[in-house]
Amino acid sequence: MKVDMYLDPSLAYRPEVAPELSASKASFRNYTAGPLLDRVFSTYKLMHTHQTVDFVNRKHIQFGGFSHKKMTVMEAVNMLDDLVDESDPDVDFPNSFHAFQTAEGIREAHPDKDWFHLVGLLHDLGKILALWGEPQWAVVGDTFPVGCRPQASVVFRDSTFQDNPDLQDPRYSTELGMYQPYCGLENVLMSWGHDEYLYQVMKFNRFSLPPEAFYVVRFHSFYPWHTSGDYLQLCSQQDLRMLPWVQEFNKFDLYTKSPELPDVDSLRPYYQRLIDKYCPGILSW
Repeated sequence: MKVDMYLDPSLAYRPEVAPELSASKASFRNYTAGPLLDRVFSTYKLMHTHQTVDFVNRKHIQFGGFSHKKMTVMEAVNMLDDLVDESDPDVDFPNSFHAFQTAEGIREAHPDKDWFHLVGLLHDLGKILALWGEPQWAVVGDTFPVGCRPQASVVFRDSTFQDNPDLQDPRYSTELGMYQPYCGLENVLMSWGHDEYLYQVMKFNRFSLPPEAFYVVRFHSFYPWHTSGDYLQLCSQQDLRMLPWVQEFNKFDLYTKSPELPDVDSLRPYYQRLIDKYCPGILSW
């Protein structure tokens, strides 16, 4: 399999991230013109217009009661059968297959870390927000801190933030914005989406996974940080210690995407055992 056929579309707008893939990328997918560009740009334009400090705080309140549904983890995985991620237009199969592909890639490379296998299965479960009526610009795509000026590697940074009111507010429009230097990402208000929602679900339901699992789930879409090295002025030493785990996870999140779909039925018993070990029973979502 040529992994460059299945790159996260956002990478196409940050060619410096993966220069070794640039030469062959164009021969597989055109990310510079046509309907793909329009669709991805539209998603990020909406995101970068409406993701503000006020919006994110309201979403934390709206979903912070975990009263939307009672279900098991595997039932949530099954819900992703009905979701195709708008920010990943190269993949036209349901997100549930991507969950198993990511998990199996990690399982092959790290056979002794069953908690990491489970993170692969879990990581995108927050996208069920899109099945509850939330617009995809508030669910999928790269995340970034609100409350400070977006940094250079944020996708479409120069062409999508013009209508974001926070950037006209002196409290939020500087490099540090409302934050203190090196305050730690746990003290940063990230744009709202599936990462933050699932992280909060995991905390509320007391998943017995290690801290690394919570961290990977919370920041796996924060590409400007873990892939481009931006926002280091907000990071604590703990963030820098955790960064290699996010980067390791990202390899499987991106490069296990393939049209050769896994035999999900044969995999379910193994992952059900992990669910029973780390996050059993009926959970609050």
